[in-house]
Amino acid sequence: MVDERITDGNRIAQLLASELDGRADGGLETVAVTNADRDVEPTADGSRAYDVVVTDGADESRLARVFVHDDRARLEFEAGQDVAADAGESLGLRVRPKAVDPPRTLVFVESGAAVKRATDVVQQVTSQL
Repeated sequence: MVDERITDGNRIAQLLASELDGRADGGLETVAVTNADRDVEPTADGSRAYDVVVTDGADESRLARVFVHDDRARLEFEAGQDVAADAGESLGLRVRPKAVDPPRTLVFVESGAAVKRATDVVQQVTSQL
C-alpha cells in the first residue's frame, strides 16, 4: 500500500495532463492538452499550466484551463460550467463558481488520487457539449 499522498500542484497537473491525453474513451478522444507552460511555477493564486481543448476536426475550442498552486491544481471550466459543478460535487471534489464575465466553474484537484475523478468531470462535460 502507498503511504505517500501526492499533494504537489505541479505533479497533480502533470498526472491530469497524462490522464487526459492518455485516455481515448467516453468522449475523451476529442480532448487535448495544449499551450503547456513547461516552466510554470506554482503560486498562491494559481499559475496557468495548460489549456484543455475539445477538437472537432479542424476546429478546437477551449474547455478549461489548468492552474497550479503549491498544494493542488484546479480546472477552470469555460464551457459546461453547470455540468462541471454537478459532476465535481457528485464525485467528491471541491467546486466553486467564479464570478467573472463570462462565468466559470472551478474544480479543485487536491491530490494525485483525485485526478481520475477530475478526468471523469471532463468526460461528463464533453458528453454534454
